[in-house]
Amino acid sequence: MPLIADGATQISDSISVVRENGQWIYFCGVQPVFQHPESDRCAFQMFTAQLICQGACRHKDILQAFGVSKSSVIRSVNRYRAGGVRAFYTPRAPRGPSVITPEVAAQAQQLLWANWSPREVAHELGLKLDTLRKAIQTERLIRPCPPQAGEPTAEKAPIPHPPTATDRSTRAVADAAAEMGTACTRPEERVWAALGLLNGASTRFETCRDVSFGGALCALPALAENGLFRHIHDCLAQVRGYYSTLHVIILLAYMALCRIKVVEQLQYQPPGELGKLLGLDRVPEVRCLRHKLAALSIDDGPEKWAGLLSRDWLEAAPDLAGTLYVDGHVRLYHGNLTALPKRYVSRQRLCLRGTTDYWVNDVLGQPFFAVERPIDHGLLEVLKSDIVPRLLRDVPGQPTAEELAADRYRARFVIVFDREGYSPGFFKEMWRTHRIACITYHKHPKGDWPATEFAELETTLPNGERVALKLAELGVWIGDQKSGLWVREIRKLTESGHQVSLISTIFGGSALEDSVRLFSRWSQENFLRYMMQHYAIDLLNEYGTEEIPETKRPVVNPKWRELDRRRRSVKSKLTHRQARFAALTLHPESDEAAQVKWEKHKAELVEAIEQFEQELKEINDQLKTTPSHLKWDELPETEKFERLAPSRKRLVDTVKMIAYRAETAMASIVREELARTDDARSLLRDLFRSEADLLPDLEQRVLRVQVHPMSNPRSNRAIAHLLEQLNAAECTFPATNLRLVYSIAGQATLVDLAPDQIPADQEV
Repeated sequence: MPLIADGATQISDSISVVRENGQWIYFCGVQPVFQHPESDRCAFQMFTAQLICQGACRHKDILQAFGVSKSSVIRSVNRYRAGGVRAFYTPRAPRGPSVITPEVAAQAQQLLWANWSPREVAHELGLKLDTLRKAIQTERLIRPCPPQAGEPTAEKAPIPHPPTATDRSTRAVADAAAEMGTACTRPEERVWAALGLLNGASTRFETCRDVSFGGALCALPALAENGLFRHIHDCLAQVRGYYSTLHVIILLAYMALCRIKVVEQLQYQPPGELGKLLGLDRVPEVRCLRHKLAALSIDDGPEKWAGLLSRDWLEAAPDLAGTLYVDGHVRLYHGNLTALPKRYVSRQRLCLRGTTDYWVNDVLGQPFFAVERPIDHGLLEVLKSDIVPRLLRDVPGQPTAEELAADRYRARFVIVFDREGYSPGFFKEMWRTHRIACITYHKHPKGDWPATEFAELETTLPNGERVALKLAELGVWIGDQKSGLWVREIRKLTESGHQVSLISTIFGGSALEDSVRLFSRWSQENFLRYMMQHYAIDLLNEYGTEEIPETKRPVVNPKWRELDRRRRSVKSKLTHRQARFAALTLHPESDEAAQVKWEKHKAELVEAIEQFEQELKEINDQLKTTPSHLKWDELPETEKFERLAPSRKRLVDTVKMIAYRAETAMASIVREELARTDDARSLLRDLFRSEADLLPDLEQRVLRVQVHPMSNPRSNRAIAHLLEQLNAAECTFPATNLRLVYSIAGQATLVDLAPDQIPADQEV
C-alpha cells in the first residue's frame, strides 16, 4: 500500500501535494520535501520540472494534478535542463522590438506623416498590418488625424518631410543606444582624442528637428559682438582633448542664457540636444567640464581676459563710459572651509560672512568689470587703490592736460555712487588730483528749502521713460574748513513733500543732467538683483580656498573688535538704566508702601549705573592702548582666514557678463515692437529655452535656424523683428564657414525666396 499524507492529492506513486494556508506542500511518502506560496509561479515551475527530470513523475501526472497546459510544462522542463535551478531566478534581459526597430519606426512615421495609410505603409516596409496597427495603438507611432468633413484631403507625398516630435524621440533612442555612452556617436574622434591625436573635435552640424534650447543660437551674434570669442586664445590656456576651448566657452554662454546656473545642473539636461547646438554629438559631462574649467582657469588667464574685454567695452561706448556707477555687493558664504569676516548685508539687514565685490557699470546697467575684496575697508578705499587708477588708464576720450587747463570746470569723467562713498575729503582729492567729478546723495542736508525754489522740468531717462522732476539748485560748502569744498547741491521735491538732496562736483553741469545721472543709479541695483536671480553670481563655482597673497592693507584687530563690542553693549545698558532712573525722579503719591518700593528701586538703579560707568571707563582705557588695525603678518594665526578660490569664478563671471550684455542688446531691439517694454527680457528667456530646427546647407554655406513660434502673435512679431536684425549682421558660426540665417518655423525669410519673389523695397 502506498504511503500518502492525510488529505493529500496524489501526483505519482510516491509524490503527493497538500494545499494548506496559501502554501503548496509536497510530500515524498509522508515526509514533506518542499513548499512554496501559491503565487510563486517560478518555484512551482522549478520543482515540477525537477520532479520530471529526476523521474519522480511524468508530464501527464503534473497535467492531471494541477491542470496546467502541456506547453508550459515542456518549457519548464527545457529551462531546467538548460540552466538548472538558477535559470528560474535569473531575470531576463528586456527584449527590444524585433520587428519595428527604431530605424523601421522612423521610416514608418515619416510615411504616416506624409498621409500614407497604415495598409500602404505596411506593404511598403514589408510589415504585417496588425503589427503596424498595434504600434499605432500603443502610441509608438503617431498617425495624423483624418480630415474633417468639407476639408481638402492632403495629397500623399512621395518624399516625406522629416517629422518633428517623433524625430526627437528617435534621436533620443539613438543617443541612449550609443556604444560609448549617451549620445557619443563619434567614437573615432573620441578615440583619437584619448590617444592625444586630436585637439578639439570638428564642428559639424546635422539636420535636426525640435532641438531643445535651440533658441539660444539666436544669441550667438550678440555674444560675438560683445567679445565672447575675443582674446580667448591669447589669454586662456588651450585645453587638449575632444572638447576645445571654443566649445567650453560657447557652452558656458548657452548655460547662462538658458538659466542652467551651475555646472552640476548640466547633468539634468539632455546632453545630445545641447551638443547639437555646438556642432558636436554631445556636451561634456559634469566631471569633464570641471576639469576643462580648471585647465582654463590656471594662472591669471581669466583676469587678463576680463581686463581686455573691459577695455574693449569702454572704447566701444565712449559716451556711456563718461558716467560710471560703482557699488558694492556682498557674496555670502555659508561653508565651513574658512571663517570669512562678517559684512553688513543691506538686503537682509544682517551681518553675515562673505566677500565683497565692487562692480563698475554704465548708465544702462551693463557691467564693465568687478573688483573682489576679501579684506574690505569700504568703498572709498577700493576707489582710491583699484578702481580710479584703472579708469584713468582705460576710459577713452579723456581730455588732455591742455584742455583741462583751458577749461577750469571740465572733468575727465564722472563717478556716481551711494551714500557709502560720501566724503568731502575724497571729493576734493578726486577733483584737485585727477579732475574726476563725483555725484552722490547728501549725507547731512540742512533743513528744507522753500517750495518756491523748485521748478518742474521734463526729461527722458536713459531707459526711454519720460518723467517730470521738480528741482532746485544751490551752491553749498560741505566738510570742515580744512578738507571741505564748495559743491552744487541739487534737491528733488517729491509728491509727499520730501526733498531728496544730492551733491555734485560737476561745476559746469546742470541740475537736470546731474539728477538724471544719480536717479539712474537704480539700473545698477536692478543689474545686481537680476544677476543674482537669473545668472546666480553668488553661487560657488568651485569648492576650495587659497591663501590671501601678501597685502599691505591692514585688518581689524580681533581684540579691538571684541572690546568695541563690549563697549557698545555696556553703553546701551547704561543708557537704558539712566533713562529709567530719569523716569523715577517724580515722587509717587502719598503711599508709604509705594514710597519704600520707589526708594528701593531707585537705589538699585543708582548702583547699576555706577557699576556700568566704571566698566565703561575700564573698556575705554583698554581701547586707547589697543590698536584698531593690524598688519596681516601681525594677525594671530587663529584669526587668519583664507579667500574663496577666485580663478574659476572669474572665468564664469566674465562669460555671464558677456551673456548679460548680449541679452541687454537683444532686449533693446525687441522693445521696439512691444507695447510693454518690461516684457522684453521675459520674452527673450522664453526664446532661449524654446526649441528650434537646425537645417545646414553645406552647398550654400548656410546654417538655417528655424525657431518654433511663440505663444501669441504679438510675441512672434517682436521675435521676427529681432531675427531680421540678426540676419542683417551676417554672423558666421565660429570655426565654420556657415552663415547663420534665422527665421520662425513656417515663415520664409528673404534668403529663402526666389529673386522674383523678393519685394522691390527689400535687399538681400
